[in-house]
Amino acid sequence: MLGRGSSAAGEARADGFIGVDYKADEDLTNQLPEDWREFNELWIPKFLELGRPNRISAGLAAGQLWTVAKGIQIGDLVLSPTATNSGELYVGIVTSDYHFRQGETLPHRRGVNWQANTLKKSDCSDELRAGLGYGATVCSLDRYGEEITRLTGTGASPDPIVSRDPVIENASNFVMERHLEDFLVENWDQTELGAKYDIYIEDGEMVGQQYQTDTGPIDVLAISKDKKVLLVVELKKGRASDNVVGQTLRYMGYVTELAEVGQEVRGAIIALEDDPRLRRAIQMTPAIDFYRYEVQFRLLKH
Repeated sequence: MLGRGSSAAGEARADGFIGVDYKADEDLTNQLPEDWREFNELWIPKFLELGRPNRISAGLAAGQLWTVAKGIQIGDLVLSPTATNSGELYVGIVTSDYHFRQGETLPHRRGVNWQANTLKKSDCSDELRAGLGYGATVCSLDRYGEEITRLTGTGASPDPIVSRDPVIENASNFVMERHLEDFLVENWDQTELGAKYDIYIEDGEMVGQQYQTDTGPIDVLAISKDKKVLLVVELKKGRASDNVVGQTLRYMGYVTELAEVGQEVRGAIIALEDDPRLRRAIQMTPAIDFYRYEVQFRLLKH
């Protein structure tokens, strides 16, 4: 997302770049370690000084600044909503390393060769359109790589950067419920979790969906209405096995490093089914709760 509401997308396309701002008026050329945790350790305090309201917000800004400046590689494919928000996306290939343009729009930049044609969201699958809807400035679309490269004619799909879990057991159970995450987010206030927690929002944007961490994206990051508890929500579209407990704990550990003094971090696993191994694992991890979802299907004769 090039500027709020893609306000800088036209300029970025005309001048051949992607970039971010975050009010970080400092050249990062010699401050970009390979490990983004080192960058976060340095920049979270700086972002707090720059007015970020808490460490979660500062951590998100630091992580996305590092991703644009260092994490994205030359040759990577990038998509950006057009400035007119017309349901189209600019498509480009990253062509340069990081450079800083002080005083200019989105000064932390990477050079990009933008294609002449745009990608219409209407041509994308439902899953890809949902993936494009996250509120954060930067989100990874690796899981949709094959579809994106086919739609844009940009060659073979790249190897995924983020590791994936094993194939879900009984994946056919999720044919009807493939939009679980988006359904949960859209109906959050009607759920049991919504009575106590709000999905994390910053500057009016929902950044708690697919919140990026150094071990992959958290499906949903929420905060209790009294601001005392941060909740990591992991969704499994089918039967959840006990390895999801370790994954959730890793995410919780990451969030714990960003939590304010006195804030508690909890986890919630949501799946269609569990098994004895998962139940035993949950029994020994009281900070994680398990929820089953149900889907009803009816035929109504008219």
